[in-house]
Amino acid sequence: MISVKSGREIDIMRRAGDILARCFLAVGQVVAEGARTGDIDRVAEEFIRSHNAVPSFLGVKNSAEGAPDYPASACISVNDEVIHGIPGPRKLRGGDVVSIDIGVYYNGYHSDMARTYIVGEAGRQAEMLVRVTEESFWAGLKGAVSGTRVSEISRLIQKHVEDSGLSVVRDFVGHGIGAEMHEPPQIPNYRDRLASRGQRLADGMTLAVEPMVNLGGYEVEVLPDKWTVVTRDHSLSAHYENTVLISGGAPVILSAAI
Repeated sequence: MISVKSGREIDIMRRAGDILARCFLAVGQVVAEGARTGDIDRVAEEFIRSHNAVPSFLGVKNSAEGAPDYPASACISVNDEVIHGIPGPRKLRGGDVVSIDIGVYYNGYHSDMARTYIVGEAGRQAEMLVRVTEESFWAGLKGAVSGTRVSEISRLIQKHVEDSGLSVVRDFVGHGIGAEMHEPPQIPNYRDRLASRGQRLADGMTLAVEPMVNLGGYEVEVLPDKWTVVTRDHSLSAHYENTVLISGGAPVILSAAI
C-alpha cells in the first residue's frame, strides 16, 4: 500500500532532507584527486550524526545469500560502477566520474539523494553523461504531479536519456520513501510497455526519483562483493536522485537545504 504522508510527516522529511542536502555540500568539498573514498564516507557519517540523525544505508541487509550488511554510510561508485560501490582505500584520480548516494534517517523518516561528480577535468562524453543524467531527473519530474501515473515519470526519463544517445539502467529503480527507505511504488526509469501503467500519484506521496544512466548499454552485473553494481560493457555510469513530494501542482524537492 502506498503511504500518503501527513503534514507532520512531511515536515520531518523536509528536515531530514535539509540535513542530507547540507551533508552533500560538505561531501562535495572533499571530492578531489587523491581523496580516498573511505575518507569521503567518514565526512558523510560524521556530518549526519552531528545533526542528530543516522545514516540510512549503514548496516542495510542484502537479500543475496551470504551477503554482508552494507558496511558504510555512503555508496560511492566510480566510473563503470553504477550504484552501491563500497568506500575504502581507493584514491580518486583526475577524470574519475564519482556517483555518491546517501540516505538520512531522522526522527523516524528517511531522505535519499544522489549526485555525480567529475574529478578535475574529463572528456566531453563524461561531461555529457553527467549533464544528461541530471536533466533526465528534471524531465521525469514534469510527470510527478497528482493524478498522473508513475509510468509517466518513467517515460519522460527514458525519452530524455535515449534521445541523447545514452541508456537507462533497467535492473534498479526509484521507489517510495518515508518511514521505510524503500516503500511502494517502484519507479522504473524506463517505460515497460508490457507492464501496467502503474499507480496514480496523489498529493502527500513521497518518492525517491533516481535515474541511473550509462554511456554504453543498459546491462549491469553485480560484483563478487554482492553489493557493487557495474556496467556490463564497462562504460561510464552516472546517478542523480532527490526525495520528492507530490503536492498540488509542481512537485516539491524535500532533499534540499531549507
